[in-house]
Amino acid sequence: MADAFPKIPSIPFEGPKSRNPLAFKHYNADEVVDGKPMRDHLRFSVVYWHTFRNRLTDPFGVGTAVRPWDDGTESVANAQNRVRAAFEFIQKLGAPFYAFHDRDVAPEGATLRETNQNLDAVVQVMKEEQQRTGIRLLWGTACLFAHPRYLHGAATSCNADAFAYAAAQVKKALEVTHELGGAGYVFWGGREGYSTLWNTHLKRELEHLAAFLHLAVDYQKQLGFQGQFYIEPKPKEPTKHQYDSDAAACLNFLREYGLMDHLKLNLETNHATLAGHTMQHELEVAAAAGALGSIDANTGDPMLGWDTDQFPTDIYLTTQCMLTILKMGGFKSGGVNFDAKVRRESFEPIDLFYAHIGGMDAFARGLKIAAAIRKDGRLADFVKQRYASWDSGIGARIEARKAGFKELEAYMLKKGEADPNVSGRQEFLENLINEFI
Repeated sequence: MADAFPKIPSIPFEGPKSRNPLAFKHYNADEVVDGKPMRDHLRFSVVYWHTFRNRLTDPFGVGTAVRPWDDGTESVANAQNRVRAAFEFIQKLGAPFYAFHDRDVAPEGATLRETNQNLDAVVQVMKEEQQRTGIRLLWGTACLFAHPRYLHGAATSCNADAFAYAAAQVKKALEVTHELGGAGYVFWGGREGYSTLWNTHLKRELEHLAAFLHLAVDYQKQLGFQGQFYIEPKPKEPTKHQYDSDAAACLNFLREYGLMDHLKLNLETNHATLAGHTMQHELEVAAAAGALGSIDANTGDPMLGWDTDQFPTDIYLTTQCMLTILKMGGFKSGGVNFDAKVRRESFEPIDLFYAHIGGMDAFARGLKIAAAIRKDGRLADFVKQRYASWDSGIGARIEARKAGFKELEAYMLKKGEADPNVSGRQEFLENLINEFI
C-alpha cells in the first residue's frame, strides 16, 4: 500500500516561535515536567472512529471527507488498508496510543461467526502495525449502539436476546483488546437509557446493566486481562436519559451494585457540558472518589446544545484538567484520548494533522501551566488556609467523628456565633490563575 500521507513528514517540535503549522509549539514529548516526560504525563491517544471512520456527514448532507486510502467499501481488505493508513498517521503525529470500537476496525458480517472472523483478520494487521511502530492500544470497546438489534439498548434492552448478543460481542472485544495489549477497556452506554418512562422498567434495566458488568468482570479474570475497566458518563444523546448520566450517577451506580473495585471513570468534556457541569467539576468528583481513570479530550460549542466533539483549544480547560490529574498523581493506565472530530468543512487529510497538533499543544500548555501553579504554591496555600478551622480544635474533632450534637451545641452556646472566617476571594484567585496563562 502506498503512503496515505506522502507529503507530510513526522511532526517535529519547533517551539513557541515557530510558524510552521505542521510542528508542535508546546508539546515536546521528551521535556521533563514535574518529574517526568510530557509523553508520560499526557499519554495521547488517537481515536479510530472519528479520525478514520467519520465521513463528516450530518443530518443535512452526505459526507465531505476526502480519504484517498479508503475505497468506501465494507470489505476486509479495505479495513486492513485503513489500519495501515491509521498507523502511518499516528506514527507521523507522534502519539503513543490509539483507541477503537470493534465495529470501527472491521466490517460486520452476515453472522456473529463471520463478524468475529472479519475482526480477527483485521486485528492481525493491527498487531503487525503495533509491532512495526511501537504504538500501543490505550483501550478498546464494543459498539453496542449502532446496529438495529440495539434499538432498545444492549445490556438494558427489553429483549434478552439483545443482552446475549451484546455479551458475545463484548467477550470478543475483550479478547481482542487483550490480544493487542490494551491498557484498558471502556463501557459506554450509548443506548443504555430510555426515551420514555411509560414503557420502561427502570429498576430492572439497572439490575441488568449491573449484571452485565459483573459478567464482564468475571470474564476479565478468566481471560487474564490486566487492563483497567472504565465506564464513561453521558447524560443524553441518543436517548433522552442515559443511566451513566454524569460522574456522580456513575459512582452511585458502581457503589450500589458492588462494582467500585472494578471500574473507574473515563470522562469527556462535551459530556460534562451536556450534563450541565464543567469538566473541572466532573474531574474533581471522580478524583475525590479515587475513580478518575482516563479522559476523552474534546470540547463542545457553547452556542450549540449537542455533542459536537470539537478538538480542545481552550487553555483554561486544559489547565483545569491537568491540575486535577497532577493532584491525583497522574494517569496509571488511562490517558488523554482525542475523542474529537474535524469540522465538516475541514475535509482534507491534512486537517486531521492540524486538529491533533492543536489539541496536543493545548494540553501541553495546560500541563506546563498546571505544574507551574502547583510549584508556585499560592493556590494550594489559599485553599489550605480557607479550611484551617478543620485542622485543629472543634473542626478536627468533627472530622474525627468525636463530637456529637450535644457537644457542638455546648460549643456554640459558649462561642456565641460562627465567624465568616475568610473571604472566598474568587476574583483574586482568577487573577492569580491569569498570571500563569
